[in-house]
Amino acid sequence: MPAAAPRESFAEIFHAPAPRVWRALRRLGVREADVEDLCQEVFVVVHRKLPTFEGRSALSTWIYGICVRVASDHRKRAHVRRERPTDEVPDERQSAPQLKELERVQLRALLDEALEQLDDDKRAVFVLYELEQLEMPEIATALGCPLQTAYSRLYAGRKIVRAHVLAQTEGGAR
Repeated sequence: MPAAAPRESFAEIFHAPAPRVWRALRRLGVREADVEDLCQEVFVVVHRKLPTFEGRSALSTWIYGICVRVASDHRKRAHVRRERPTDEVPDERQSAPQLKELERVQLRALLDEALEQLDDDKRAVFVLYELEQLEMPEIATALGCPLQTAYSRLYAGRKIVRAHVLAQTEGGAR
């Protein structure tokens, strides 16, 4: 079956999903400092493989699949280190943000902590379904797994995230 080339130009393919790819990479465990490079890497892969895109799924689903693989490969590299808490005060002091901004930052940090509890497979399904709001058949296609497996990973991921959030909020850690 010959590849069905998308009708959009590469510029259109880049500009529409770029913010979603950026957000997905961040939620898939990529540090803020590395997101720009990995976003570029995703679109290099998209550009290189675009002629082979067969159209068996939506273009966005195909791009999310690339995004998940790039994030996974990045986390597996030896030079990638997880940030670790420290007792040392940072050199720079920042002014306190408004209360709503502070709450948003705390909730985002709680979400990031919860996502860290998930293995790569559960995290990918959770991020794509709950945060990126893709349909489950698209997610299964993007990840190359059976639909029921994707649902199972989502269920298990939700359970882990819920337990972590409850432990942090009811335990007085937040």
